[in-house]
Amino acid sequence: MLIYRINEEISLKAFGEGDAEEFYHLIIHSKDYLKEWLGWLDSINSPNDTLRNIQAKQKEAAENGGYPISFAIVYKGAIVGTIGFNTISKMNKIGSIGYWLGEEYQGSGIMTLTFEFVIDYGFKMLALHKIEVRVAEKNDKSRSLPKHFGFAEEGRLRQVEWLYDHFTDHIVYGLLAEEWIR
Repeated sequence: MLIYRINEEISLKAFGEGDAEEFYHLIIHSKDYLKEWLGWLDSINSPNDTLRNIQAKQKEAAENGGYPISFAIVYKGAIVGTIGFNTISKMNKIGSIGYWLGEEYQGSGIMTLTFEFVIDYGFKMLALHKIEVRVAEKNDKSRSLPKHFGFAEEGRLRQVEWLYDHFTDHIVYGLLAEEWIR
């Protein structure tokens, strides 16, 4: 199992099939909280749903030369969220990062540390030219991450995501490899 240690308490690991149950319970425990910004939660009804998602992530890693593009965020030994590339255009060398944390882990700096690692991983390991982040317009917490790391606000995608009872706009942020100084 591939694991990247961020610090003594936080690591990122490639999802394994054995993570399905724990990941399912994290989603269900934070479902009401996460529904404000994630439109896919009603499709998760059992650990088998998270298992199928994990199997898709494993297939993506195999197709990407063994490099995973999505990770479980592990804090003090427990899965507390996920971060990775929702899409990668190999031809254009552009990746789009997605991320979320369980409700009780918000505000502790976990996402800031893992987000920085994934940017670095995308540019150095995946040889991306550009990394994008697409965030719901009113999701100020998530919008603060790309801003913190120097991403440029590149535009707005109007009514691009259905969130249960309404459409929401996304703000698009981008960072080029030559702009990443770490």
